[in-house]
Amino acid sequence: MNRDLSLLQPYPFEKLTALKAEVTPPADLDHIALSIGEPKHPSPPFVQECLINNMEKLANYPTTKGLPELRQAIADWCTRRFKLTEGSLNAEDNVLPVNGTREAIFAFTQCAVDRSPEALVLSPNPFYQIYEGSAYLAGAKPYYLNCLEENGFIPDYDAIPDDVWQRCQLLFICSPSNPTGAVTDLETLKKLIKLSDQYDFIIASDECYSEIYLNEEQPPVGLLQACAELGRDDYKNCVVMHSLSKRSNLPGLRSGFIAGDTALITPFLSYRTYHGSSMPIQHQLASIEAWSDEDHVLDNRDQYRHKFDAVIKILEPVMDVKKPEASFYLWAKTPIADDKFAQGLFASQNVTVLPGSYLSRTTDNIVPGAGYVRMALVATMDECVEAAQRIRSYIEAL
Repeated sequence: MNRDLSLLQPYPFEKLTALKAEVTPPADLDHIALSIGEPKHPSPPFVQECLINNMEKLANYPTTKGLPELRQAIADWCTRRFKLTEGSLNAEDNVLPVNGTREAIFAFTQCAVDRSPEALVLSPNPFYQIYEGSAYLAGAKPYYLNCLEENGFIPDYDAIPDDVWQRCQLLFICSPSNPTGAVTDLETLKKLIKLSDQYDFIIASDECYSEIYLNEEQPPVGLLQACAELGRDDYKNCVVMHSLSKRSNLPGLRSGFIAGDTALITPFLSYRTYHGSSMPIQHQLASIEAWSDEDHVLDNRDQYRHKFDAVIKILEPVMDVKKPEASFYLWAKTPIADDKFAQGLFASQNVTVLPGSYLSRTTDNIVPGAGYVRMALVATMDECVEAAQRIRSYIEAL
């Protein structure tokens, strides 16, 4: 077996399951899960209808590159959403459909890293754990960039030593952030692009939460948008990953894309041809429908806004919690250790939240997620309000 498998840590939800197994929740309270970022809003009916109407496509093998119509729909959406130069994101050369961002992140890392003892993959900390696992299994070492409140939960890129940049082969950005909801601004993205030029590393921007934001006048900027602002219409050294899971409430469709530099997309396509991860044709056709419609996305954001307003109003008097710029997560400070808080909340109120320390690694003697919990406001409005009331009762009883 691959010896690097021994470097993998248990996933956060495995740790959470073990933590919860030590206690028994009250039987008279229904369980409310705020721990997993699985959207619960209804999937768009027109997407479901498209799937049903194309089930005969089960008889056909899909190609790895995907349908030209899907790649064009994605290129058109990116161009509109991120104000790209018309025609710069070519559907033939700059876009590749993938089975969700998680699969793309892992596979792209295997393709991007030139395996060596010196290779580093940089990622935010706390983070989506696939960044770490994909780095280890590509033969690189993860290098964690602490995301602290005093820096707006964005890494302090100016503090990274020169020798780290020299060893960096791949930098992961997550904007909007999982778990904090922080958005990386345009000037920071431009700075990173210039650093990529200087040290010759790849930037991979995980933007799967980009369409869940609270201010309609200020949608989160993206990495390709920063390239366009700099006049870099070749998107050199830059790729972005997007998904329909959060944007369109379609986590089970397993549909997303990677887009950017042709010099990166072309060899990645070759890798995926061997990888064997083609998207089913009926899923591709349904994805075209989803990427081509914005009304359901606007409604989705409205639902999250209402839930944030209601939940924060209940929790603010007892908890240090602030509305994020984007995503559907609350990153809330805990009055006691985050794992003890999560366990006690489950034991007394049958509400599950995710300890922030489970999403972090110790670096510079800091565990940046310690003292926080992540709450995913994905349940119904009534369940979110009920959960907030139970959390408040739990805190008041501490």
